[in-house]
Amino acid sequence: MVEIFETVEGEGTRAGYPTVFVRVFHCNLRCTWCDTPYSYAPAKPEFEATIGEIAARASDFGWENVCLTGGEPLIHRHKSQLLIEALAAIDHIQDIHIETNGAIDVRPFAVLREKSELLQRKVRFIVDYKLPDSGEMDKMVHEHLNVLQGRDELKFVIANDDDFDIAVAVISQYDPKCTILFSPVWETMPPERLVEKILRSGLKRVKLNLQIHKVIWDPAARGV
Repeated sequence: MVEIFETVEGEGTRAGYPTVFVRVFHCNLRCTWCDTPYSYAPAKPEFEATIGEIAARASDFGWENVCLTGGEPLIHRHKSQLLIEALAAIDHIQDIHIETNGAIDVRPFAVLREKSELLQRKVRFIVDYKLPDSGEMDKMVHEHLNVLQGRDELKFVIANDDDFDIAVAVISQYDPKCTILFSPVWETMPPERLVEKILRSGLKRVKLNLQIHKVIWDPAARGV
């Protein structure tokens, strides 16, 4: 594990709501603009905990929203699913959004979600589709884009015009049924420029996604 803490959700459709972040250790990608390099090697895990201990600590905060993130929260496969189920079993937790990096196939997890009324009601996937500037686009799993549902999210982090054009092409080819988010890399794609590109392109289903936690706190701050 890396950290478990309370804050407000910084992005996506639940931005601004009080949320418990559960950040697991390890990631199978090395994106050029990653803002959590402390969540994978050569860094070390901050602590170890059982699934029950993790769920209990998340429960103790008392919030109804939980963000399961990393690193890569689905990389531990069966253990990841057991943690999702343990969190969903907590009565006061109503929304578990799983921030996954696009290189882990969510279809097996989606199948398990469909088999459980509880998981259907509480669990959402936020798939981060990596574009060329990340250096990891070749790792993306395209086959799972069509299993994303209306309450799921598909996020594109956009650093330049090439990233934008490819994101538009992916949307056109796969026509995902979930909420679509375009998030700017501020250093190279100022938000106002991304807004202009969205408007010029006539993208009716795309939502601008700004990371409000980097406005509230120092972008390098941890545990917020």
